[in-house]
Amino acid sequence: MSSEVLNADGKKPLKMEEAVHVEVADDIPPELEALLHTEPLHGLTDAEVAERTAKFGLNEIPETKTNPLLKFLSYFLGPISYLLEIACILSGAFQDWIDFGILLAVLIINACIGFFEEARAESALDALKNTLALKSRSWRNGKLVEVESSHLVPGDIIALRLGDIIPADCRLLGIGVTGEESEGTLQIDQSALTGESLPVNKGKGATAYSSAIVKQGQMLAVVTKTGINTYIGRAANLISITTEEGHFQKIINSIGNFLVIITCFMAVVLFFIRTFALPTRPQDSVGDRVKAALLEVLVLTIAAIPVGLPTIMSVTMAVGASQLAKKQVIVKRLTAIEELASVSILCSDKTGTLTMNQLSFDVPYLSNKGNTTDNFVGSGVPYTEQDLLLNSFFASEPGAQDAIESAIRGAAQERVEILKNRENQDHHIPGYKVNNFIPFNPTSKYTEATVTDLSTGKQFRTIKGAPQVIVRMVGGHDEATQAVNDFAKRGLRALGVARTIDDAMTKFEMVGMISLLDPPRPDSAHTIAECNKLGVAVKMITGDQQIIGKEVAHRLGMNRTILDAHKLIDSSLDEEALIDRCEKCDGFAQVIPEHKYKVVELLQKRGYLVGMTGDGVNDAPALKKANVGIAVEGCTDAARSASDIVLLASGLSTIVDGVKTSRAIFQRMRSYALYRIASTIHFLLFFFISICAFGFSLPPRLIILIAVLNDAATLVISVDNAQISQRPDKWRLGQLITLSFLLGFLLMCISWAHFFIAHYAFGYTTDSYDDYPDEPNSGVLQTIMYLQISSCPHFVIFSTRLPGYFYENMPSWIFILAVAGTQVFAMLMSVFGVRGLDATAIGWGWGFAVLAISTVSFMVLDLVKVAVIRNWSFDLTVKLYPTKARKAELETRLAKRAVKDRVKKNIEKARKTLYLTVGVVAWRKALESSRKKLGGASSSTIAIN
Repeated sequence: MSSEVLNADGKKPLKMEEAVHVEVADDIPPELEALLHTEPLHGLTDAEVAERTAKFGLNEIPETKTNPLLKFLSYFLGPISYLLEIACILSGAFQDWIDFGILLAVLIINACIGFFEEARAESALDALKNTLALKSRSWRNGKLVEVESSHLVPGDIIALRLGDIIPADCRLLGIGVTGEESEGTLQIDQSALTGESLPVNKGKGATAYSSAIVKQGQMLAVVTKTGINTYIGRAANLISITTEEGHFQKIINSIGNFLVIITCFMAVVLFFIRTFALPTRPQDSVGDRVKAALLEVLVLTIAAIPVGLPTIMSVTMAVGASQLAKKQVIVKRLTAIEELASVSILCSDKTGTLTMNQLSFDVPYLSNKGNTTDNFVGSGVPYTEQDLLLNSFFASEPGAQDAIESAIRGAAQERVEILKNRENQDHHIPGYKVNNFIPFNPTSKYTEATVTDLSTGKQFRTIKGAPQVIVRMVGGHDEATQAVNDFAKRGLRALGVARTIDDAMTKFEMVGMISLLDPPRPDSAHTIAECNKLGVAVKMITGDQQIIGKEVAHRLGMNRTILDAHKLIDSSLDEEALIDRCEKCDGFAQVIPEHKYKVVELLQKRGYLVGMTGDGVNDAPALKKANVGIAVEGCTDAARSASDIVLLASGLSTIVDGVKTSRAIFQRMRSYALYRIASTIHFLLFFFISICAFGFSLPPRLIILIAVLNDAATLVISVDNAQISQRPDKWRLGQLITLSFLLGFLLMCISWAHFFIAHYAFGYTTDSYDDYPDEPNSGVLQTIMYLQISSCPHFVIFSTRLPGYFYENMPSWIFILAVAGTQVFAMLMSVFGVRGLDATAIGWGWGFAVLAISTVSFMVLDLVKVAVIRNWSFDLTVKLYPTKARKAELETRLAKRAVKDRVKKNIEKARKTLYLTVGVVAWRKALESSRKKLGGASSSTIAIN
């Protein structure tokens, strides 16, 4: 029988648990494998390089750039733009050059705002780009030469050393640069690729990925994959297949399609009515009537089209982009501002975004002085944190670039008193002298220093290294082993520290265990809490191990439900079950680019608008796929290129500013859209009925004046005070269109009230002044209706700017002055009459009366708006606008609601049962206690008697 080592108490010593690094697998096809057996110290010949370059291409990821002209022309696309363009062409055909000029200017201004704002953002980002190393050392034709990294091919032998950026995916050969066999490893930082917070050690046969950085060691490697076939290339491919239309563009197209359809329908009907049924001049020929009808319908169409909708949306977003730029948030794509307001889930990369991306000293395990293998209490006096750090500093290599060494030396210099106060922060230690230092090597797995205490002259040795080695050096230590196991379960990296306590310097005593972690940024927890208050759920995504993800989530105040990302490709689950997993968990660990992309895709299928933050190459596909991709400070070029927004300040704190600003912008855009759709519906309904029933319309110049002045004044909505929602904003198109129809219909009723009172009560004729200049009161009714149609719908914007009552948030003074100014101008023009603009004088009485009624009207309509918004629900949307998808969604919601109600009732029943059980148990205990007391009293009485 084999004898087992036991502790003094007869128990087996604890085994040390170690976190296992999970490497991303990368298969090599057999035909490619055959090309990788190159002689290490000879390399490929020039002929072989030329042949393989022809087959595999250059070692670069092709970058496709959009033609600036085509990008500019893309701003002329869309239903509203198409209608404006048709109207512009017809205006030119009829030689109506004023309308032609106005329409053309609107189209060009809108395109220029969008194009130049996004071009400005791109220029700002180009200035931030970092230039990576473009050359590599490779064995070619038996010589170690420097070659362009883009000219590497599979089978090339390359030399990797400290500080190199790995130029292509390659397999480590376990051979030194000059051909000697090496048992060592390369320490590689691949955080930008995989999201792992700690450098990984890779030895012979392991794959090193393109763009990772060598942190320690040197070795030859054979190139396995280049260009688009590398690990980065896979990410680039995911980016290239993501060409979805933006959320904002879908909304604008939906609104535009709706307005264009009703406008075109009514325009066609009016054209036939004006041509055949109620022509303006019945005596004219059919050709002249067609021309006159076309011109009249064209003018009405131009006025009905929300000419300013694209422009005002663009200006509002451009102003918002400028506001965000002052907060170090660069907006690359203007429409991303609106989409950020609607984001309900923010998927955040952990390493470098939520955390510092640098190792930091955490709470250590400290042994007692005088401890032994069997007696952990020792003297009862523990080593201090300063003792631990000082001893580890003795055994640290000066000037080492290793992340662990840097973290320990930095912590020691910050916290140990005698190291803090040194004039020169070198390896000189006041009161001590390091006589000898043995650096780390892969065999011993520890560093060692022999130190003299100058105050006593006593020498001692101190060691720092792998926990299992340090525990073995002290003869075993279950308490320290348990501490290391606890660290491992929480994802912390551990290092042991020990020192000798005898004169012979052979007996080591455990000082303690250092724990290291990539710590959360100081503002991350607060940022996540603020996002939650704003209704944005934050999900952490990391390439690190699951236990590390859980520990960081706990420190950030998040729940610890971190899902292994490989569960996202579970073939036993259907897509709905996978989406449920994504929805309920708080983050994902051990992810690769495909996983991040999959997470965003699944959440979007459930109807969420998803934001994604990241900084590495591994984040780029998900950044591109997300509704809003946010590249954080210090990001790679790939992440910056794929993103919609770039943060120039570290951490996520500016995200909160971005969300609040975007929601303010959203409210401005939605308020304008509601106002403009309602105005369009009011305008079309009134004139459709007035022309069909009475042959009444306004002079073309007054109609154009309404459209231009009102939209021009509304431009200042971009700087209006906005009420920020505490939940993600949604357009709710069903609610928007229903409310617009209701407001438009009520506005039409108010207009008809004015028409009937002026026409029938005051006797004003419907004839125009131009056609009947000698007729008394001709043109007065037209001017009265011009002032009413100009002011009443325009004042409604004071109501539509808020979801609540209009007085809950005061508009800005600029906004008030702009809107009031246009209506004062319209009133003065109507009161005095301006023949050049076809306005007939109506006098002060009508002028003041119309504006006063318009002011009261918007207040009454405000009550209607609030009632609709507060009573709106998805159930109502389905009833008013039933579609197959909506019906299915309602059934799903009702089923989930029923399950929640049933669970809630069962919980209430269980709670009542629990309370009843607790009450019965308490009652029985009280009864038994009283019986015992009574029994004790009886016994005492008997004894006394």
